[in-house]
Amino acid sequence: MAINLQKGQRINLEKSNGNKLQNICVGVNWGAIEKKGLFGGISKEAVDLDASCALYDDAKNVIDVVYFGSLKSKDGSIKHSGDDLTGDMDGDDGLDNEIITMDFSKLNTSVNYVAFILNSFRGHDFGTIPFASIRIYEGTPKRVNEIFATYDIVKGEGFAGHVSMVLGVFYKKNNEWKFNAVGEPTKDRKLEETIRTVTQKYL
Repeated sequence: MAINLQKGQRINLEKSNGNKLQNICVGVNWGAIEKKGLFGGISKEAVDLDASCALYDDAKNVIDVVYFGSLKSKDGSIKHSGDDLTGDMDGDDGLDNEIITMDFSKLNTSVNYVAFILNSFRGHDFGTIPFASIRIYEGTPKRVNEIFATYDIVKGEGFAGHVSMVLGVFYKKNNEWKFNAVGEPTKDRKLEETIRTVTQKYL
């Protein structure tokens, strides 16, 4: 059963059968924005959201970043599906536009935090983007075994007027991985700025 993430909620990475999750997918789904023309017609404006993640060591130093310009972590544990520049142009197809996969068993042992971030590349306001949502699930980009958690960006409180957000942070405690559902927009506009904010506020 999926958990609807709430701000500040901390979640054990455990499946419904009690086993620990090993392979996580973080998928982002969103649509293009409808624009009304001068003469009553409707056009679609492409929206480019960027899912990224930053890896930190125990001292909170950034040791790797996975994003549209670097689709694989150095240790091979994290992979990005690639940059989606438009969103769903013809309505919600129910599929994720960008997916980041993570295999906890392959993570370098020096990694203690993995923060997931979302930025609106062209500066589209989160509050205006149709059906923007994030889900965390076990499986692969082509197969969803079990949805672990979902997060609704569009209806989330406080997202209007922002173009950057911190989804949450996976962190290692007593050699076990847990998840902190941050779910907060930031005032940043670029990925590099958002990573600095994560370092300062959310680790």
